[in-house]
Amino acid sequence: MAKQKFQVILDRLPELAVRAAGCVQALLSNLVLIGEIPAPTFGEDRRVRFIADRFAENGLVSGSVDEKGNAIAVMPGSKGDRNILLEAHADTGIPSSVDHTILVEPDRVMGPGVANNSLGVAVLAALPHFLEKMEIVLDSNIIFLASSRSLARGNLEGLRFFLENNNLPLCAGICVDGTQLGHLSIQSLAMMRGEITCTVPEEYDWTRFHATGAIRTINEVINQINAIPLPNKPRSNIAFGSIYGGSGFNKVARHAVLRFEIRSEDDAMVKKILRQIRDICEDVSSQKESRIDLDVFTERKAGGIPFAHPLSRRARKILETLQIPCRVSPSTSELFAFIDRGIPALSIGITSGEVLAYPDELVNVPPMTAGMTQLAALLLAIDGGYCDEHS
Repeated sequence: MAKQKFQVILDRLPELAVRAAGCVQALLSNLVLIGEIPAPTFGEDRRVRFIADRFAENGLVSGSVDEKGNAIAVMPGSKGDRNILLEAHADTGIPSSVDHTILVEPDRVMGPGVANNSLGVAVLAALPHFLEKMEIVLDSNIIFLASSRSLARGNLEGLRFFLENNNLPLCAGICVDGTQLGHLSIQSLAMMRGEITCTVPEEYDWTRFHATGAIRTINEVINQINAIPLPNKPRSNIAFGSIYGGSGFNKVARHAVLRFEIRSEDDAMVKKILRQIRDICEDVSSQKESRIDLDVFTERKAGGIPFAHPLSRRARKILETLQIPCRVSPSTSELFAFIDRGIPALSIGITSGEVLAYPDELVNVPPMTAGMTQLAALLLAIDGGYCDEHS
């Protein structure tokens, strides 16, 4: 019987898609209004306040901005006996100094941070309008959370604070990302992210034959890290995100910084690799007579819901019915905070996009209809109990 009832939701998808198509303009309006407010991590206050105001304008209740700068609101359900948390991070990796003008074309929207994650929070702001036009009334409460301090050194601080202090039991969570549509994340990878800083002392003797600056010293660190043997199982890797230092062509660099990230399917492997990197830093520092500091500021643990969990199964079936190719892969996103609290959750994308993590990001408009239809159907499935662990 449960399977037949879930089929009713699948049968509604064509109708929901037609109704969603008529609401995309409202989503784009929210995307421009939100996207043109700079929101670097720890500097997203103005954007968060704007989102909180949008929540209030859309008739959501209990709207507030909490101590960590999260915008929170609730859409009460007809019964209110269950709670679904809908979350998107409000901050971006784009500095406030960058021009945040958003360019809207018929088939795409371009601008800094539109994909990660201005579109995600625009979805939260526009969703009440979509649900009204789709004539969807849920039994469950939807808790809207535009979370602060998620990226880089923020380390999911806003979302973690909310989950630690929220008194309402949550039956499921959905993390909304701007991109990519069809990508489902149900597992979190183990991860550590940090910086390696090399500083050459002022009294360094530059007349020595083998004297080197901070950039070459960091390069030696990179070479030795690249020599660390990485296992195929558990799958593990080390990514170098950026390197910068120095001040000119003819000046030996006294300072250089390397940003890196360790990922693995296994928590112990991440810790093992970090120990090896720490040993390398100490060894190179002693050889080069330079100070090398290792600062780890972000950590995730591995975990998540099984592939066969009803929440995962229903989400995949919705995408299949919408004829959207599905790709299930782990992530290091906000999903970890839900996993850490034992809340079944997944991450979804709303549309396709390009040039991610750069000021000239873009998202495509036509797939947004399918992305919003996917979200509405997933909310219906969770609300109906079809995504519960023993459904």
